[in-house]
Amino acid sequence: MSELRSGQVAAAAGVNLQTLRYYERRGLLAEPARTLGGHRLYPPDTVALLSVIKAAQRLGFTLDEVAELLDTGRRRHPTADLRQRAIAKITEIDAKIADLTAIRAALTDVLDARCDSLTHCTCPDCPLPLLTIGTTERPHGEPA
Repeated sequence: MSELRSGQVAAAAGVNLQTLRYYERRGLLAEPARTLGGHRLYPPDTVALLSVIKAAQRLGFTLDEVAELLDTGRRRHPTADLRQRAIAKITEIDAKIADLTAIRAALTDVLDARCDSLTHCTCPDCPLPLLTIGTTERPHGEPA
């Protein structure tokens, strides 16, 4: 298969042209060859590489982390770095899940109590933690 122009790569990988150029600037993609007219020409495996990058992002890796993983994989003797990074990412995701679960529970309490304001709620058992920001007491005189 011959080299592909920017539009062909973007379409095949399901990304836009700005994403393609941004990944080039970030070093995720090697700078492509150019035609005499200045058009970028990418090797066919660029589409597969873009798929790998997007898949890693869906798994929760940042572009910095993806760049590091790609760099590790490009070495002749790659390390077992992916396993360690995956374990660290799972720990990070578990912490985010715990935070989101706590936020969901707090919002459910707010709905159940029928709170009517973030700052001057008049419901009898207001669960809003926002009322205690910057104070040492919780709503209704409970200690922090």
